[in-house]
Formats: sequence, C-alpha cells, structure tokens
Amino acid sequence: CFYDQKILQKSFGEWKEWWTVCRERKLSLRAASHYRHFLHNLIFKAWKAYVFQQQGKRSKYYFAESHAKKQKLLRMWQRWLVYVDVQRMKHELQSVAISFRERSCLRISWAVWRRQHYQNRTRHKMNILALQYWAQSLQFRAWLQWRQLYLYSQSDKQKETRAITHHQHRELKRCMEAWLGYLNLHRAKKMQNEHHQSRIVWQCFSDWRVSWECRRRIPAHQENTEKLAARIALWRVFALWKHHVLCMEETRQCELAEKHYERHLLVLHKFWNCWKSRL
Repeated sequence: CFYDQKILQKSFGEWKEWWTVCRERKLSLRAASHYRHFLHNLIFKAWKAYVFQQQGKRSKYYFAESHAKKQKLLRMWQRWLVYVDVQRMKHELQSVAISFRERSCLRISWAVWRRQHYQNRTRHKMNILALQYWAQSLQFRAWLQWRQLYLYSQSDKQKETRAITHHQHRELKRCMEAWLGYLNLHRAKKMQNEHHQSRIVWQCFSDWRVSWECRRRIPAHQENTEKLAARIALWRVFALWKHHVLCMEETRQCELAEKHYERHLLVLHKFWNCWKSRL
C-alpha cells in the first residue's frame, strides 16, 4: 500500500507539472491574441485618420469649385460692366455723329464714317468673342488635366490599400496553417510515443506472464505476481486516462483556435463593409 501511494503521488506530481505547462500555454495564446487585437486597433485608427484626411480633401475640392464659380461670375460681371460702358460711349458717339450729320451736309463723308464705324464695331466684337473663347478653352483644358491627375492619384491610393489588406490576409492565413501543422505533428508524436510505451509494457507483461506460468506451481510468488499485475493494470488505466485528457485538451484548443479565427474574419469583414460604406 505504501508503494502504491508513492506511485500515485509521483503520477499526481507529473500530472500537476503537465497541468501548469498547459496553463502557461493558455496564457501565451491569450497574450498573442491580445497583441493581434492591439495591432488591429492601431490599423483601424490609422485607417480612420486616412478617411478623415480624404474627407478634408473632398471638402477643400468642393470649396475650390465654388470659389472658381464665384471668380467666373465676377469676371463675367466685370466684363458686362465694361461692355455697358463701351455701349454707353458708343451711344454718345452715335448721338454726336447724328448731331454732326444734322449740322453738316456732307453725306459722303457721313456714309464713309458710318461704314468704318460699323466695321470697327464688328471687328471689336469679333475680337472680344475670340478672346473669351480662347480663355474658356484654356480654363477647360487646365480643368481636364487637373481632374485626370486627381483620378490617377486616387486610383493609386486605392491600389496601395488593397495590396496592404491582401498581404495581411495572406500572412494571417500562413500563420494559421503553420500553427495547425505544428499541432498535428505534436499530436502524432504523442500518439507514437504512447503507442511505443504501451507496446513495450505489453511485451514485458507477456514475458512476465510466460515466466509466471513456468513458476506458477511455486506458492510463494503468487502474491507478488498479483500485485504486479494490479500495478500494471493501474498504470495502463492511468496512461489511457492521461491520453484521454490530452485528446480532450487538444480538441478544445483547436475549437478555441477555430472560433478565434472565425471571429477575426468577422471583424475584418465588418471593417471592410464599414470602409466601403464610408468610401
């Protein structure tokens, strides 16, 4: 009984050490998940600042358009005032010419002056229209060039953000695949070691059984053989229970990892939808 108690104490100590190792592994996994959440929070803050910056640029762009429209209206108003002054001056000149015509009798000179005045007025109008058309065409060309450059810059920024998100998804997928492969390899090694131990125990037990059958007529060794068989059975039961606990722990860790990965994908999908809606 004292020997059995010592064996149980040793097995309980080993089980306690294994349990502390599992708790440390849990703490490391929690620390890693907290670090990933912290990184995602930093990425979200940077993306939020980028969105606010884009909104500021858009508001500046609208303010520039309104200012350009106001400047165009101001220029048109100034030109219209100049045109009104010119027309008023022309009317005054026409009234003076009419009074001069009424005072003079030189019809030929009046006709020549009238023809020249009409030609000058039409030439002046044509020059004004040509200058207006030239200025409008220059403004339209500059506006098209600026708009094309702005669209190119926006498309380049969108491509950069897509490339960054694709790289992050690929890195997360690669890390998850490596971690699952490590778990499978570790589980296979544990299964192989336990199978080897059980095979060695079974071989020893078979050898001992053969020797016991050779010496079963000796009554002095019967009690020792029964105790040894009980100990071997107890050791096998403990090994099976340990294997069962390890399997349950590994399955639970796999389920937790899958749930964490699904939550991470849901968060990424939510952030992507919010970013698309804001864009």
